[in-house]
Amino acid sequence: MTISQSILHEELVIFEKKFKEAVKSQAPLLDRIMRFIVNRKGKQLRPMFVLLSAKLCGNINESTYRAASLVELLHTATLVHDDVVDESLERRGFFSTYALWKTKVSVLVGDYLFAKGLLLSLDHNDFRILQLLSNAVRQISEGELTQMEKSRFLNLSEEIYFEIIRNKTASLLASSCAAGAFSTSSDEVLTEKLGQFGEKVGMAFQIKDDLFDYGTEEIGKPTGNDLKEKKLTLPLIYTLNTVDKSTRREIIYIIKNQNRDKQKIKYVLDKVNEAGGIRYAEEKMNRYRDEALAILHEFDDNDVRKGLEELVRFTTDRKY
Repeated sequence: MTISQSILHEELVIFEKKFKEAVKSQAPLLDRIMRFIVNRKGKQLRPMFVLLSAKLCGNINESTYRAASLVELLHTATLVHDDVVDESLERRGFFSTYALWKTKVSVLVGDYLFAKGLLLSLDHNDFRILQLLSNAVRQISEGELTQMEKSRFLNLSEEIYFEIIRNKTASLLASSCAAGAFSTSSDEVLTEKLGQFGEKVGMAFQIKDDLFDYGTEEIGKPTGNDLKEKKLTLPLIYTLNTVDKSTRREIIYIIKNQNRDKQKIKYVLDKVNEAGGIRYAEEKMNRYRDEALAILHEFDDNDVRKGLEELVRFTTDRKY
């Protein structure tokens, strides 16, 4: 058991119970789908960030558990909708909701999860926490749409890339940590600080995800997947900005027209490696990690801080 899991052992059991309650539905089909989703939940990273951020700033209370449930409801809703957008048949090695129940049901399930999250907060007057997390949902949508718009032209700058991942990934983790802090402290300065901490971790997390595309580890998504989907990630953006014009043209041509050809994709992966794109992305990831740890080190050294440090290191050291 990790430090964070041992610190939150009781709280995670309580959270599980409350989350199951939060997603229950009177409609038999919905209830069946909710049970399917609950049984296939991932590593619970975001609820753990909520609970540990809350503990860092005070004593966990009912508002904290609602914040953790809201985060998980919103995150799950975005994943269900993502699978529809990407026409993805798998989620964490299992069939996705989209694979089993198709587009109409999946869209409505995502909407249901959003509505349950809104009501969970509104019914208990958790307005500030709802505001923090609604802002993240807006940013996630903006990030996705910006990525779709920019990917068509394959001319993404580093600046735009960071804006996309700040919105798409880091915003939810930032809001999770901020909501946790606010639930136990009602202190806006602490809320802002933990929000910044969460954003740095989220940036590092997404760069790590992008790096998996260039590795050979078994991570649940095939190597070169982002290239096949014409997604421009940091290692590739760096490479396109550093190679000569003819290599750049060749790489762009392959991504646009030959992205199903394994040999061609391997050629691009090799070029990224040669150009130092992977090393560059790792340096950026580690910088975000170190900035997150620096914010944590402004707090007293205790088990809760150690638990958060462990989670930060997990985001950059994980193998999947």
